[in-house]
Amino acid sequence: MNLGERWDGIWRSLTAASTPELIFQSLVEAYTQPARAYHTLDHVQDCLEQLDWSRTFAEHPIEVELGLWFHDFVYDTHASDNEVQSAARARAALQTSGVAPDVTARVGQLILATRHQAAAASGDAGLIMDIDLSILGREPQEFDRYEANIRREYQWVAEAEYRMARVQILDTFLQRATVFQTPAFQARYEEQARANLSRSIRVLRGGK
Repeated sequence: MNLGERWDGIWRSLTAASTPELIFQSLVEAYTQPARAYHTLDHVQDCLEQLDWSRTFAEHPIEVELGLWFHDFVYDTHASDNEVQSAARARAALQTSGVAPDVTARVGQLILATRHQAAAASGDAGLIMDIDLSILGREPQEFDRYEANIRREYQWVAEAEYRMARVQILDTFLQRATVFQTPAFQARYEEQARANLSRSIRVLRGGK
């Protein structure tokens, strides 16, 4: 996938006032910051690939795609409001470019959904959450690379503290009735996600 061409296509479909290159460059600069190991352009591309097979389930597929592009625009492991800041940056970029207010508002709300604070969500919110979390249900080697990259992003956290916090986060998903919100993602990823989460929690707790 050529991300530049992909962005060009989605941006031109909006008939926005600004050219796609300026915002694309700002996205590239954000996602290639050296402190990032998982939340990179590779993650954006992976999310877009997940959207490609699940697009028919989206009520507003353009807004879902824009939400995926912007959802980790701001990513600071020392902060707790990354999605709020990313949504604000997305809304500002879209408003400045003359994108319709209803589109801009939906994109902002979808980005906020990727905080994953809701145990259950429907519609496009559920879809973007599932796309973002689909890594949880991948094959074990891919999931383990994800976990290793998250640890790299939090390398400033002491090991014992990190393990405790990470267990809490992973267990939050495991304790939900379903990890994924939509039937399509449940069918594809739920079983493997639960196996990956359980195994990772055992390892973080010092097991095998």
